[in-house]
Amino acid sequence: MAKPSLNTKRSFTAVIKERLAQQLVRLLARLPLALLHRLGAAVGLLVQWWPNRQRRNALINIALCLPHLSRQQQFELRNRNLREFGKTYFEIAYLWRRPLDQVLALVREVRGAEWLQRQPGQGLIVLSPHLGAWELAGLYLAAQGPTAIFYKPQHYLDAMIREARGRSGAELAPITAKGIRVLVQALERGEAVGILPDQEPKADKGAVFAPFFGIPAFTMLLVNRLARRTGAPVIFLFAERLADDGGFRLHCLPAPAGIDSADDIEAAAALNRGIEQCVMTCPEQYLWPYKRFRRRPAGAAKIYTKIPPNPPFAKGGNVRL
Repeated sequence: MAKPSLNTKRSFTAVIKERLAQQLVRLLARLPLALLHRLGAAVGLLVQWWPNRQRRNALINIALCLPHLSRQQQFELRNRNLREFGKTYFEIAYLWRRPLDQVLALVREVRGAEWLQRQPGQGLIVLSPHLGAWELAGLYLAAQGPTAIFYKPQHYLDAMIREARGRSGAELAPITAKGIRVLVQALERGEAVGILPDQEPKADKGAVFAPFFGIPAFTMLLVNRLARRTGAPVIFLFAERLADDGGFRLHCLPAPAGIDSADDIEAAAALNRGIEQCVMTCPEQYLWPYKRFRRRPAGAAKIYTKIPPNPPFAKGGNVRL
């Protein structure tokens, strides 16, 4: 009997992983949100104490971006962040699978709601950084009216993600040239588009290095291109997780001036300033473990490679990892 090919084995393994992941999401979604947050915080505590890349990268990023904090404050923020990091991923099952009205009822307050008002015939570009419950922010946005969401197809759970994100009416636009056309067309129809703006673009074109908390970060120009082409205003939207399982507070903020500038670096810098403003509202809930500075300008030293145990990141002292 012929042995199955390597591709067949990988395909079978992928199917098994997919089904197990689906079952885990369905199981977690049955639990109360308060319990999910406690489980997530417990996992975050384990990540905090067990040596791993997430806690190391989070501390590096915090030390680089917030050098005004003391060494002790940087560690404390990193530890709180890892617990919130755990809550973020455990609550996703709840946000994906629970009835939509039940999920939207978790929004206790909307600050700056006037910025979400849609003018007849005018599109709206809404940016949601990886801060707090970004899945909830997307669902809330689409519930306000026709919305296209820029979306990266996933290897696992893709169908479940598309179903979850589309259930409040969003049209999902893949991160491709075709997807960009979907965004343009939505804006031209006077609809909203949602974009996660704070991760490193894959392509060399359509991105530049611009300061993010003073550190050069490879930054997308898609937002600038859309704003200049359609004249749509740009705002930020994020869902802050409240303490003691109190639900979520939505924040809407206008984008800084210059985000629609003809100068690429000025536009990218304005985008990053807007993200910074969001992050500083609840810095413990930002995705600090992500390697935001993985790509570096020509000649600049790598940040996440193996480094001495006491890198001189913070002002006034070293930060051990």
